[in-house]
Amino acid sequence: VQLQASGGGLVQAGGSLRLSCAVSGRVFPSGGMGWFRQAPGKEREFVAARTWSSDITSYSDSVKGRFTVSGDNAKKSVYLQMNSLKSEDTAVYYCAVSKPRLRADLKSASAYDYWGQGTLVTVSS
Repeated sequence: VQLQASGGGLVQAGGSLRLSCAVSGRVFPSGGMGWFRQAPGKEREFVAARTWSSDITSYSDSVKGRFTVSGDNAKKSVYLQMNSLKSEDTAVYYCAVSKPRLRADLKSASAYDYWGQGTLVTVSS
């Protein structure tokens, strides 16, 4: 399983970006897919997640209402629409795939088995 994230770039505060993550190889219909980010000098943190089959989504408090995670199962892709961007959203964004697990916590990085290479988002104030 390989993940390819794209769509990062430089944007002004208040602007929008859409990140994409394409999965090549096996997809786990009962699993999930998530977005995490890591800012310079900080730990990786959860941003958003989506289950493949039931399309249940979850968000961190810091992005709720501004970011939207969606997916196209036929294309094995997941997207992160980011609106009203703030300077504190500046980070490398990673997508990840989780195999099915009993009571998996998709907000935890430990729930994920495969990670993409990351795409840099820079928000200028």
